Amino acid sequence: MSTIADVAALAGVSKATASRALSGRGYVSDATRERVSAAASELSYIAHSSATSLATGRTRTVGVITPTLGRWFFTELLTGIHDALLEHGYDMAVSGVAEGSPARGRLFDTALPGRRYDGIIAAGLQPRTHELERLLPLPSPLVSVGPYDGGTSSVGIDDTAAARRATEHLIDLGHSEIAFIGVASPARQTALGDSLRIAGYRASMRAAGLSERTITAAASGDMPAAYAAAVDLLGERRGRPTAIVALCDEMAIGAIIAAHRLGIAVPTELSVVGIDDHHNAEMFSLTTIRQRPREQGADAARLLLDRIENPLAAVEHIQAPSTLVVRNSSAPPR
Repeated sequence: MSTIADVAALAGVSKATASRALSGRGYVSDATRERVSAAASELSYIAHSSATSLATGRTRTVGVITPTLGRWFFTELLTGIHDALLEHGYDMAVSGVAEGSPARGRLFDTALPGRRYDGIIAAGLQPRTHELERLLPLPSPLVSVGPYDGGTSSVGIDDTAAARRATEHLIDLGHSEIAFIGVASPARQTALGDSLRIAGYRASMRAAGLSERTITAAASGDMPAAYAAAVDLLGERRGRPTAIVALCDEMAIGAIIAAHRLGIAVPTELSVVGIDDHHNAEMFSLTTIRQRPREQGADAARLLLDRIENPLAAVEHIQAPSTLVVRNSSAPPR
C-alpha cells in the first residue's frame, strides 16, 4: 500500500508539501498540487482518515442527532443531510435516541462531549430538557432542525401555521366538529413542534368561534397509536367529529384506516387532513400540508458546512415552505 512518502517522492516534493496539496490546507502552487494529485492517482494512494485528521485538524465527520430513526420525516431528513455531506466529502455519524430515555441523557452528558465532530446537526431538540443549551458549549459548529434554535442557524417550517392552515381548510369546507389527533400522553411530554401544531389547530378553532368544540385525542406519533385513538374517537355515533386534523400524515393514515374498519366513509362521513406529504399520502388520497424534509436536510448541511469553513458566518434561519395539497380525504360535511 502506498504511503504519503511514496507520493511525495514520485512528485518530487517533501511529505509536508504533499500532505498540504492533498488536504487543501496551507498554500501550495497549482502546478505542485496537480503534480501531487497525479502522483497519488498513479500510486492509488488513499489518505488514512486518522492521518488526515491529524494533518488538518478535521475529522470530515458530522454528528447528527434525531429522536428516532424510524419515522418518515427523520428518514427523509437524514437522506438529505447525507447526500449533501457526501457531495462535499463528509461522513455523518447518526445518533437516533428516544426523547426522555437514559441513553438520551448520556448522549448529551458524555458521548457528544467526548467525540470529535467537525459540526453537529440536531433535529427535534426539546427546550424542557435544555438540550440545545447542553450542545452550545461544545466546540463544534451547530445547526438545528425544527422550531427550537436558541440563536443557532436553523431550518424548519412554521408548525403553527401548518396546523392552522389544515384546520382552516376544514372550516372553509363547512366543518365545525373538528378533532385533533396527536397530543402526547402525558401532555407535558409533548414535543415543541407538536405543541405548536396543537396551538395552530386551537387558534383556528378560536378564530372561527369554535373554541367550545375543540377535541384533542392523545396518541404518540405513529400509525398504530393514531389508529387506536381514532377508534376510540369515532366508535360512538353521538359526539362523533365530522373531521380530523392529524399531527402528521402517519397519524392521519392511521385515522383513515380506523374509519374504514368502523364503516365510516372518507370523506363523505369523515374528512381527514394531515401534515407532511408522506410518501404514502398519495396512495391514501390524503389531503395534507406538504413539507420536504429531504430539502430541509440538505439546507441544514449547507448551513453547517458554511459555518465549518467560516466560524464567524452570520446566523441564518431558513423557513422551509409548507403548502396545502388537496386530495380526496376532505370534503364538505354531509
